[in-house]
Amino acid sequence: MQIRNFSIIAHIDHGKSTLADRMLEVTKTVEARKMKEQVLDSMDLERERGITIKMQPVRMIYQSSGVDYEFNLIDTPGHIDFSYEVSRALKAVEGVLLLVDSTQGVQAQTLTTLQMAKDLGLTIIPVLTKIDVPHSRPKEVGEEVVKLLGCSREDILLVSGKTGLGVLDLLEAIRQRIPPPRASKIDSHRGLIFDFEYSNHRGIIVFMRVFDGEVKKGDVLKFAASKKTFTALEVGIVTPDERPVDSLGAGEIGYVVTGIKEPGVAGVGDTLLPVRSTAEPLSGYQEARPVVWSSIFPSNQDDFTQLHQALDRLQLSDSSLSYEEESSGVLGRGFRCGFLGMLHMEIITERLRREFNIDIIITAPSISYEITWPDGQVEEIYAANRFPEHGQNVTVREPWVLGQIILPGEYMGNVMTLLYEHESSVIDTEMFSDGRTLLTIEIPLRELMRGFFDRLKNASSGYASLSYEVAEMRPASVTKLEVLVAEELVPAFSRVIGMGRAEIEAKAVTEKLYNTLPRQQFIVKIQAKVMGKIISTKKLSALKKDVTAHLYGGDITRKMKLREKQKKGKAKALARGRVHIPQEVFMKMMKNE
Repeated sequence: MQIRNFSIIAHIDHGKSTLADRMLEVTKTVEARKMKEQVLDSMDLERERGITIKMQPVRMIYQSSGVDYEFNLIDTPGHIDFSYEVSRALKAVEGVLLLVDSTQGVQAQTLTTLQMAKDLGLTIIPVLTKIDVPHSRPKEVGEEVVKLLGCSREDILLVSGKTGLGVLDLLEAIRQRIPPPRASKIDSHRGLIFDFEYSNHRGIIVFMRVFDGEVKKGDVLKFAASKKTFTALEVGIVTPDERPVDSLGAGEIGYVVTGIKEPGVAGVGDTLLPVRSTAEPLSGYQEARPVVWSSIFPSNQDDFTQLHQALDRLQLSDSSLSYEEESSGVLGRGFRCGFLGMLHMEIITERLRREFNIDIIITAPSISYEITWPDGQVEEIYAANRFPEHGQNVTVREPWVLGQIILPGEYMGNVMTLLYEHESSVIDTEMFSDGRTLLTIEIPLRELMRGFFDRLKNASSGYASLSYEVAEMRPASVTKLEVLVAEELVPAFSRVIGMGRAEIEAKAVTEKLYNTLPRQQFIVKIQAKVMGKIISTKKLSALKKDVTAHLYGGDITRKMKLREKQKKGKAKALARGRVHIPQEVFMKMMKNE
């Protein structure tokens, strides 16, 4: 078979999309007049940030010795939030290009994705990019790659995505080194879904790799996981525009238009089968598990229905987004949303603002905790107001993360201090030939969410790279922080924090509320309560008014009467002790900074 299916493994900003552009140009897949930067990055957000968010397959025709070869490239995201999606794309191909920036060397995310490729037994072609840059270090970085893969120096290709240098040699290496797809094992059709999108007119469009049999327009198919059946309205290939074809055979990559317009049907990693097929689905499918939780409320409650429709629409093209309706006494109705990670959360909220023009309030992200109650019942809790009170006989477990950090040696002291502050421990170290160090660490997920990535970049002047995967659940040393205003509990401000940070967090929340809350007619006590004890207090002084300002002389008893009347009024207000907290205060306190 003259087919080669491959993907590109690269850290963020190592030139993956630029190299893909040159390959499309050299193979004349995209006409020169239609060529633009980041052809395969279709979203504005991807272009602005210079990252790949959505997977994109493309078919190229490469000619060698008068023979046409069909090259199928799947352009994958480089960020750790999408590692499951990347693993499914890797299962759909026979080989990968390991792309390493010759100015930076191997990065942490590269190691994680490379291990996936090794586990799947894929052919790996090492490629050094940006060799046209003056400070390129192909010799030193080449040594790292040789050590990493156990290959020879001759196996490593040198290319420049910017100038196109070495791209023809790379295409020839793909033809020679990456094996063709295996022959079909069964007559019945089996296709692995690695991505999907939604169209208003055509419904869900699934992108898949055909492993067995063939699929044609009009075939009645079913999703193995959701059991939903449909008739294929169209089958086609991506070049990078969608082009209908008569059929897709074993080894080919293309798309199928389903016509389905309901969320929760398609899923990355699912198998597409004929409706009466008894064949086993392809292995490796997993339900998407949210890692980070955050609440989204419309700034204007009139936009609630629009927000609901927008989330529905986003879920049609992103099955990893989960949400459920919730109500806040302050912010009104909204949704508790689950995301794959911080970048995924950022992308979804940005798309809500841009594509649906909704002004939203996002609360600070949190994670879920596993609570075992005295009767043995196990419950997952991700909302602080449902967290057990201090003193209850419960067992709390939280997710821990196994991470890898690659950093230059001179920043080791800064990073070790940072790890200590975030309750992390180093379990292994390894030195690279260029003086950089690979640290393998363990860290609670809640600490990773507490701005760890930004602080790591600051501590290493931007040179450190991080990759991680959620490893296991462990006993958690956490408690609930509650906020009282005028000795009245305000549930909206409750949060789950680490025991070691109780005092710092308590002081920070009382200080922030002290600076945000408008003054009242009486002195207001702002208190933070942890483990049944008040550990931080701030007093907001009362509004003062000179009630005698309008008087101009006369007997002093007139002034005394007015002051006494004011004093009684303040005492009365204090006795009632009710403070109206404006919505703007809640927004400022709950907003994710």
